[in-house]
Amino acid sequence: MTAVPHRDHGAEEMCAAGVKLYEQALREGRLRVEEAVQAPCLTRFGLLHPARDDPARLEPVAPAAALIRMLRGSRARIADEYRREDRLVEQFEPLMRTDGPRAAGTGADTPLLRLHSGTQRINQALTEAMEQARQEVLCIQPSAGMAGPRGEAAHDVAYHRDQRLLDRGGRIRTLFQHTVVHLPAVHAYNERLVGDIEGRCLDELTDRLIVMDRAVAFLPADDDGTLALEVRHPALVAYFVTTFDRLWRLATPMYPQPVRRPTLNGVTPRQRAIARLLVEGHTDTLIAERLGMNVRTTRDHIARLATTLGSDSRAQLGYLIARSGILELEEAAR
Repeated sequence: MTAVPHRDHGAEEMCAAGVKLYEQALREGRLRVEEAVQAPCLTRFGLLHPARDDPARLEPVAPAAALIRMLRGSRARIADEYRREDRLVEQFEPLMRTDGPRAAGTGADTPLLRLHSGTQRINQALTEAMEQARQEVLCIQPSAGMAGPRGEAAHDVAYHRDQRLLDRGGRIRTLFQHTVVHLPAVHAYNERLVGDIEGRCLDELTDRLIVMDRAVAFLPADDDGTLALEVRHPALVAYFVTTFDRLWRLATPMYPQPVRRPTLNGVTPRQRAIARLLVEGHTDTLIAERLGMNVRTTRDHIARLATTLGSDSRAQLGYLIARSGILELEEAAR
């Protein structure tokens, strides 16, 4: 027998299949991923999320906590959003009376750690958290984003949530990798924003990180950008902020006033970054990965560096880099 196709709908009008599966999840504590296929709305709205100890299982969010999260952003919207609140309350009221091993004792408090699955859900969680920010957003943006490459629509969503923070008097500080600084999309995005924004760049960065008001952080939870971890534990968030601040002090200003890094003894800043990794014994492939470049470009820079230093071989190049003192000169120039 063919299953009835799932109809897209908003959170205020949950489908019958979604309500039934959510009640089952609340009673039993977990569902298998394949059981939730008939109601994808549950993961899209954040009512089910992957279990941290078993990605093949989905755990329900307590109805009270889910309700509070869904209502949080609506209070600042137009009258139609207030009517949406009423419908959500009406929908969740019977669910909040459902007891089970997962819901019992959970309460309405926001969890300290929450796993979000899928680009749409990740962006929704980011937007909800950004709407609560009032002071500052810190962002580490390497060559690849948390939720994969951004399309035009995703850029537009990010722009509006960033601009709303700036309009509230907040500020945004972003660390970029040098390889993305001059990309047209990055430049256009920063030029489009109006407000207190500042950007700096480094040759090497950690994975993507977003910290809002030093209270909540988002970071990747897998390699392909389909999982993100929301962190509200004060000690962990403080650690992320300290890491950001230390990288910020080492970085080169890019926005609003750029600072051009000098060429030392004929060696460019990019070549010095490569030289530092060469003397550590890394392969061309690993160097390219760490600096956000392709291997061909990396090898081209290595060849130019070898020409500048007069090297005939890879082994000799490492020796000449050490003897030239270019890495020590760079540290002195900081």
